[in-house]
Amino acid sequence: MAHVPDREHDHDHEHDHDHEHDPTCDVAHGKAELPAGDKVLVAVFATPVAGFLLKYAADTGYRAVLMEPDPALAAAAAAGGAELAGSMDAFAPGTADVVVTDHHREELGPALRDALASKARWVGIMGNPRHEGPHLRALADLGVPADEIALVHRPIGLNIGSRAPAEIAVATLAGLIADRNGKPGGFEF
Repeated sequence: MAHVPDREHDHDHEHDHDHEHDPTCDVAHGKAELPAGDKVLVAVFATPVAGFLLKYAADTGYRAVLMEPDPALAAAAAAGGAELAGSMDAFAPGTADVVVTDHHREELGPALRDALASKARWVGIMGNPRHEGPHLRALADLGVPADEIALVHRPIGLNIGSRAPAEIAVATLAGLIADRNGKPGGFEF
């Protein structure tokens, strides 16, 4: 990691703050790597948002994986460097945050059903909250019980008014990080 000094601190010296040393400070200042964990971000369907999610998730300590059932789209994503997974069985229960990035795909129902059955830590789908999500009907048609359907998060991410794929990815990832850390997100600490 490259050292980028900021205006307030040149951290090529020891801290002279009046507090005990916090190891997260070393991470924040680029002196230590983010601790490896068992966090997995699974982006479902190869979309522009998925591309940004995978990039940003890897930068924040997630193992970033794409699930794309279309062989041609999967091959193109793999050629671009994406790690692919064929099923949710590849992840231990409670480790994966699953983000479905296209609510128009015919594979929507099976993708969400499998994510819910895998006991993923978190499952969400992109979509406009002003309209009923197509996942509700898709899951009901597959016989998924209403209490399980209710576990699917929609909308996803922090409400920052995001529209562009990179903004949607930032909002989504920020929401996931906040959720994993037990925080509400936003500007309240």
